[in-house]
Amino acid sequence: MSKAPVSLNPAQMQAVHHLSGPCLVLAGAGSGKTGVITHKIARLLQAGLAPKEIAAITFTNKAAQEMRERARGLVGPRAAKDLVVSTFHSLGVRILREDGTRIGLKEQFSILDSDDVMGVMRDAGGASDNKLARSWQWTISLWKNQGLNSDQALAAAKNPDEQVAARVMKLYEERLAAYQAVDFDDLISLPLKLLQRDAEARANWQAKFRHVLVDEYQDTNSVQYELLKVLVSSEDPRRRGLFTAVGDDDQSIYGWRGATIDNLRRLPQDWPELKVIPLEQNYRSTGNILRAANNVIAGNPKLFEKKLWSEFGDGDPVRLVECDGEEHEAERAVAFIQALRAQGGAVADARGSGQVQFSDFAILYRANHLARVFEQKLRTANIPYKVSGGQSFFDRAEIKDLCAWLRLLVNQDDDPAFLRAVTTPKRGIGHTTLGKLGEFSARWKVSLFEALFSESLSSQISGKAIDGLHEFGRYINEFQHRAGRTQGADDAKALLLEWVKDIGYEQYLYDSEDSEKAAQSRWTNVLDFIDWIARRCGGELRNEGGTFESEKQTVLQVAQTISVIISLAERNEEQDQVTLSTLHASKGLEWPHVWLAGVNEGLLPFKADAEEMTPQRLEEERRLMYVGITRARTTLAVSTLRRRKKGRETIAGVPSRFIGEMKLHETTHKEDPRERLKRLRAELAAKVAAAPPPER
Repeated sequence: MSKAPVSLNPAQMQAVHHLSGPCLVLAGAGSGKTGVITHKIARLLQAGLAPKEIAAITFTNKAAQEMRERARGLVGPRAAKDLVVSTFHSLGVRILREDGTRIGLKEQFSILDSDDVMGVMRDAGGASDNKLARSWQWTISLWKNQGLNSDQALAAAKNPDEQVAARVMKLYEERLAAYQAVDFDDLISLPLKLLQRDAEARANWQAKFRHVLVDEYQDTNSVQYELLKVLVSSEDPRRRGLFTAVGDDDQSIYGWRGATIDNLRRLPQDWPELKVIPLEQNYRSTGNILRAANNVIAGNPKLFEKKLWSEFGDGDPVRLVECDGEEHEAERAVAFIQALRAQGGAVADARGSGQVQFSDFAILYRANHLARVFEQKLRTANIPYKVSGGQSFFDRAEIKDLCAWLRLLVNQDDDPAFLRAVTTPKRGIGHTTLGKLGEFSARWKVSLFEALFSESLSSQISGKAIDGLHEFGRYINEFQHRAGRTQGADDAKALLLEWVKDIGYEQYLYDSEDSEKAAQSRWTNVLDFIDWIARRCGGELRNEGGTFESEKQTVLQVAQTISVIISLAERNEEQDQVTLSTLHASKGLEWPHVWLAGVNEGLLPFKADAEEMTPQRLEEERRLMYVGITRARTTLAVSTLRRRKKGRETIAGVPSRFIGEMKLHETTHKEDPRERLKRLRAELAAKVAAAPPPER
């Protein structure tokens, strides 16, 4: 990844040294924003702040980890250790773990993942249709990100479907409270609720942080902005408004999940003394790429003026590649990769030459379904690739279901694992029973599993319900006992197959899926997972070099290391592979060579038949195009389709309006990559033929 130079430019210096009040750093694509944040942390330490008084907040664990490593390199490990560098959600967890009891949460509350939420949502709404439950989940999440509770959502509902969703939201809220559980959105909304209502907690948290830095500020939603605002709104005027927001209004592309560009508009209104500093020097891309990006984004109304430039010279013209259809487009993308690799190091990077790797290339597209034909053509050409943002095997619901059971064998105090295991598949233990169990465990400060064996539980829960809980508890204990004594591949596989049969998991999949084909696919994944565990129990481990033998393990031993195994299995980042990615997933990343695919009306900007292309939606799609263009460092190819598939039909392809907006007419490069590859091969053959014969 390219980085800004060690010495800061004047705009970056200004941002680093502004400590006296609120600051908005408009960080254009590739302008070295992470360097500005880490240098500002160092400047704050130099000004006398303690490391624990500085909070740097971003959106992903990966970004937080990179920021932490960069800060460590700048300020040293001792100071970096006490810095608060986290995501919004991690900060929310920290606030709730310390002060959640003030709003009725027990200290060991459970955090539900998306699949856990889906199960509770289906139960709350009495839905057998996953699609309907998903639509409720999505709508309720948006409401929560706008700061609405179920009563406010019902009042704001625009149609009968939203009214139903608001009623489901109320039942869902009741279940979460009974289970002593929170979802991902609650990790922001509940800390905000706590700090707004509790003056003592608010004063304590405002005193903890003397300066707050927020990265990717344009991606904040309403609740995140309110949380930032309450953290920096100290009653002490010397402490008020000490924050740095770093973002780019031209890269705000997450409106569909609640992010609002209005948060940028609100900053100068809420903080009249706000200092606005644009970072316009780009340390990533060549001039032709930046001109195309600036030309496209000029079509949007500007909140703040900013125009990117770089010192890398014009570089190659942006290539416009016109394709007959999707297959032709994928073939041309493959030829583009092969041609640049055959050309060698001459255009490896604007900052220096070197061998062109497969990992130097990315193929970007607007929607996931567009990846399929590129995958086919890359496989045919024996080109390794990875699908960025694609679903990991271990992220599949059926694998997470079974992992919950295995987690419970290892740690019976794991309440989220207990809730998932006891309800998946359903075993006649309803939400009322679980709610009472949750209340009992909170009162006595014990885990849900420990609570179900308490003698006094019978005063809270009826005999039949207790029998069901005891049966589940006995099964877990027996399974744990057998898992601790079952070793070797064959015995492990037999035990695991017996387990999924005992809990009726195959039937559960067929009952919960809309199609038999989908259920069959999920059951195949279950069998693959069982084989994977069994091989490890037998001592068979696999890595890139092949298979090697290790000591045999018990099922329980493998279960104890499963989270580590999964995290290691997912580390593919350093492999030499072409990246296939949606434009949304590509944000924050960069490659020397980028192929931007399917730049057609209806695809980019995206528009479904029933949807209206409002000015706001078009502006966000234009920002998405801008993000795609600015991922490229040296070479950018933009492809458009003369004909494209739409469902089962083939329709005429209309080039996207964004192509015209790029204003490529003066520098457009229209060479067919296949012809270029052919020419390079001919030149190579000619050189070989002209070379003198080797001496004997």
